[in-house]
Amino acid sequence: MPTEKKTIFKRFLIWRYKHISNKTFIHILSVCVGLLAGLASVTLKNITYFIQSLVDKGILISNGLYFVLPILGLTLVYLYVKFVHKEKLRHAISSIMFSLSKKRGIIDPKQIYTQLITAPLTVGFGGSVGLLGPAVATGSAISSNLGRFFHINAKTRSLLIACASAGAIASIFQSPIAAIIFAVEVFSMDLTLLSVLPLLLASISGVLTSYFFMGNEVLFNFSITEDFEIKDTLFYIVLGVGTGFASIYFTKMYFRINTLFKPLKSPKYRLLVGGLAIGVMLYFIPPLYGEGFGFINNLLDGNHVAALGKTPFDAFTDNIWVVIALLVGITIFKAVAMTATLAAGGAGGTFIPTMVMGSALGNAVAKVINNAGLGFAVSESNFTLIGMAGLIAGVLHAPLTAIFLIAEITGGYALFVPLMITASISYLITKNAIDHTIYTRELAESGALLTHNKDQRVLTLMELEDVIEKDFKTVHPNMTLGDMLHESVAKSTRNIFPAVDENHVLVGIVLLDDIREFMFDTSLYKSTKVATFMHNAPEHIFYGKDSMQKVMQKFQESGAWNLPVIKDGVYVGFVSKSKLLTAYRRELINFTA
Repeated sequence: MPTEKKTIFKRFLIWRYKHISNKTFIHILSVCVGLLAGLASVTLKNITYFIQSLVDKGILISNGLYFVLPILGLTLVYLYVKFVHKEKLRHAISSIMFSLSKKRGIIDPKQIYTQLITAPLTVGFGGSVGLLGPAVATGSAISSNLGRFFHINAKTRSLLIACASAGAIASIFQSPIAAIIFAVEVFSMDLTLLSVLPLLLASISGVLTSYFFMGNEVLFNFSITEDFEIKDTLFYIVLGVGTGFASIYFTKMYFRINTLFKPLKSPKYRLLVGGLAIGVMLYFIPPLYGEGFGFINNLLDGNHVAALGKTPFDAFTDNIWVVIALLVGITIFKAVAMTATLAAGGAGGTFIPTMVMGSALGNAVAKVINNAGLGFAVSESNFTLIGMAGLIAGVLHAPLTAIFLIAEITGGYALFVPLMITASISYLITKNAIDHTIYTRELAESGALLTHNKDQRVLTLMELEDVIEKDFKTVHPNMTLGDMLHESVAKSTRNIFPAVDENHVLVGIVLLDDIREFMFDTSLYKSTKVATFMHNAPEHIFYGKDSMQKVMQKFQESGAWNLPVIKDGVYVGFVSKSKLLTAYRRELINFTA
């Protein structure tokens, strides 16, 4: 930035500090963030639809060879990543959560445009993923860098990122309440009076942006015609159980397929294997192509023939049980196709594939009930909607988001009771079987997961690097007592002396108490070695492996006041309990301020 511009910007910041309170400025920024996130979402959708329209007119579609298109899309993404982005693409939501917990809400500016390029290429050419995650990632990157531009602190920057996610979701689904709840449930934001208003402003801004650019066009043009009846309660319980187990399957399949792709070190091999797998699945189950909103809308309209499209089984779709089998197949293979797309190097989200899978399962359950010959009749459209809620609640561990999203999509709360029944059952089953979602497992394993537990959250926000003390005088096991006293003890203000070898590997520690009774016996100065007094530390802290929760646990279990830190096998310093608790208290005050 030129000097003149810097001066003008500095004057603006000074004027802002004098005339606009922090609270008001945050409200202004939340509106801006909501608008920008909404604009990013609209842009993302329009680019994707433009690519799809070009593809639809292409010779591959007309010849029925659409199942090879995902390979083309993945190839374009691969070329962009290799020659332009030059970094591995990461899961959109997980990367945001990591930046909140370990990067103080700082997101690389490249993420502003990377998702706008890679996600439309993936989805536009038929990759079986969604656009919600990329929209949230783009909006979050915009808000993070806007916060840095205006010198916003880390806590407020995190709030703006949550505002961006609310704005993006509100823009895509035109559901402002569900957007706020998503930010609270998924990003573990504290819903206080100070945070709820910025989230609300951002959500409203996102919705207005969507209306401005898209008009009254909505993803799901559906109105409830059949209200909830008490006699259907048992069936909604059954659907809740079904979506719960389907959520477990979805999550485990996601991790299992990613594990299968890990041995393929080269991105080219991943692209080839993943692209071929997606192509085979698309040939037999065309609704797996792309996001799948058309599939959901056709099911809501009661047109399962249009939803299923042209398949090798068209001659048998007059039989309702074949239709049910195909819907179950979509339920099973949507998770496989989505994960294969991401593992092969594609960019996209998992939220919308979850909805597709839930809609297929809900519709299949309703068809089974209606055609089992037991005299029962339920609304297939309602079960389609509530199946989506069940999968969202189970896969994302976000039951409130699921309930309010479907309620807002349908324009009312006529299905509120069955939504609560199915979503709560699905969530309870999945939560008891799987502790962490596809967003959070890797973060939890590395100690980088933020939760609503304030103690755990504060520990997660702390950095080990900030509490390591390096002013300890080291000694060598073969050093004499006299040399230790003159070169280390006399020059140290500490009462612990780490003993290291030639490679600076910690081999033990010596306490001042260990040598106190021998310090003034000069006859031992040359004959006695440090190794005589050396003993093992009660516990070790491993840099990069131990989370702050683990560090605190080691202090508690060992009863030690100081513990050595080992990084890549080499001694780097000590962490004292006093400094750790002081840092904890400071972070807690900052968090609750």
